[in-house]
Amino acid sequence: MKAMDNPFSVERAEDSPGFLLWQVTNLWQREIKKALEPFGLTHSQYVLLASIHWLTLNQQEVTQIILSAHTKIDPMTTSTVLRTLQARSLLQRHEHSTDTRAKTVALTDAGKVVIKEAIKIVEQFDANFFNILGTATSDFNQKLIALLRQPDAITERTKVD
Repeated sequence: MKAMDNPFSVERAEDSPGFLLWQVTNLWQREIKKALEPFGLTHSQYVLLASIHWLTLNQQEVTQIILSAHTKIDPMTTSTVLRTLQARSLLQRHEHSTDTRAKTVALTDAGKVVIKEAIKIVEQFDANFFNILGTATSDFNQKLIALLRQPDAITERTKVD
């Protein structure tokens, strides 16, 4: 390839952190999908159910907005997925006691049974998947958290004119 035809700043694809992240994410998602199949859950459904359970353990009322912020799933998608889970009788949605615009969500007894079992499987899967990191797992997690905390301004700085 001629130098003038090559817009890449890296010599090898493996030198691109974004490309590597994309590949690892695809691998992880493909395998987590298999792990969740016995429960009839998509990954988004699992994340929302597990997060409702997590947040309920740590606070009284969980609203759709709190859930959306916690999971980083946009509010409209959160609402759509929650309706599907409600139709499966895995959760209940109610009007908020003081904010008429908000809806609270809570797991049903059936939802609690399903998510507690699914969490065990997903945590075991994660332990096996990330085992290769060994003692660097905590550092890896901290770096992922740092990436998640980047300001929205990063998007503005990377726009191509």
